[in-house]
Amino acid sequence: MLTSRRASVTRRGRRLAILAVPALLLVGCLGDQSALLPPNAGDGEIAPRITPVQRAADSEHQRLLAAFGGEYRAPRIKAVLDDIVQRLAKAGDGQMAAFEVTILNSPVVNAFALPTGRLYVTRGLLALANDTSEIASVMAHEIGHVTAQHAAQRAEKEAESALVGQVASQILKDPGQGAAVQAGSKLSLARFSRQQEFEADKISVASLARAGYDPYGASRFLATLGRSSAFRNSGQEQSAEAKRLDILATHPQTPERIAAVVAAARQIGAPGLGEHEAGRWLTAIDGLAYGDDPRDGVVRGRRYLNSALRIAFAAPEGFGLEAAQDMVIGTSANGAQALRFDSVTLKPDQTLQSYVAAGWIEGVETKGIETTQIGGQPAVTAYGRGTDWMFRLAAVQVGERVYRFILAARGTNDPERPMRAIIESFRSLSSAEAQAAKPLQIRIVAAAAGDSVASIAERMPEQDRPAELFRLLNGLDRDAGALTAGQRYKIVGE
Repeated sequence: MLTSRRASVTRRGRRLAILAVPALLLVGCLGDQSALLPPNAGDGEIAPRITPVQRAADSEHQRLLAAFGGEYRAPRIKAVLDDIVQRLAKAGDGQMAAFEVTILNSPVVNAFALPTGRLYVTRGLLALANDTSEIASVMAHEIGHVTAQHAAQRAEKEAESALVGQVASQILKDPGQGAAVQAGSKLSLARFSRQQEFEADKISVASLARAGYDPYGASRFLATLGRSSAFRNSGQEQSAEAKRLDILATHPQTPERIAAVVAAARQIGAPGLGEHEAGRWLTAIDGLAYGDDPRDGVVRGRRYLNSALRIAFAAPEGFGLEAAQDMVIGTSANGAQALRFDSVTLKPDQTLQSYVAAGWIEGVETKGIETTQIGGQPAVTAYGRGTDWMFRLAAVQVGERVYRFILAARGTNDPERPMRAIIESFRSLSSAEAQAAKPLQIRIVAAAAGDSVASIAERMPEQDRPAELFRLLNGLDRDAGALTAGQRYKIVGE
């Protein structure tokens, strides 16, 4: 993030740290159930030893929290999830004694499990579910990966991957590049095989029915995941890093999977059986944080506002912005231009001009250095050219902090004009503006007579493609017109 509460890190370092996480997390049961037993503090009783599986799971739990924004505390949602997981566990075959759910504070859409029965779901995924059976299908799928011992089937390959990374690091004599090879190879192994995904799907449908949930919830939610991926990809809203952490990067969604879960549900019974309480779920997620963590600033269309730092700027027309933990990333709709905004602190003996002249993009010579003012603050601008990209750079000094803009254009096109628009938009926020930059939330509203997708989508004026987003959030088809009067729907608001 860009506030003083977190240290700034390089984009490369953050990328490697994040990419290394999913491979270690997306695992199934290793078969050691002793790790699930609670410590025994009673007199005269022997506390169970901490197994290697439990020790590794504890370490990965902390890594996961660090990579996904920490734990998101939402008591109402947690209570519903705990109830769902308990019902699924009781309806299972007894392979696992207990499961524990953690909600992750990330807008990324994903869910996964550790071999000891720890289950994780991001708040980004929670926003997409529309009833208890749909979110139960996610939990049942991840539980299926655990109980089917999919990780044990890949243990040898994981060890092989670690060896590849070690050899690459030694040969390349470059720890960073070696880590990149290791992270990339492990990420590819993090994806469960096609057979394993179908097996987890089959387990989840059967588990839903045994626990009393609508088994067709699995197919509905898989369809929503497909629409969610298409929505984000068409809007170029996600950075490459976020896409790698998306659920469809690790849980491939295909029409065949949807057809398979529908067929499995039909073997159980016709549509209409089992619990699918929309009311209970919508009540639980009313007020759920949506999008970026407000500690990282908030994105409103093309505008970025950070109330803690009291700064704001706007991206060029056609750009989508994403606030990350320590930076803001933007891409143009066609992918030909990319924007990065972050901050650093100068060394005591360093001037702003000498800092820019030293260059902060590896392999790119900084040229055309000019001193100026941006938003009333001292600033330096420059440009540089790489092999395939043209760069425009700007650094603005506010107190001890330096805010950096990098705008890159593919090929020989000079992004001077869009960079000028960005730096001209950079400004300090007033106290009133800072207080008004509130985080977005999922809000539940009831449709009135005559309401349509278009009329309710108008309540989300600062969201890109509000009508499409409204349909996505509520599981509505593209041809959905009039809404049911009195029925509750999800919108995004403050």
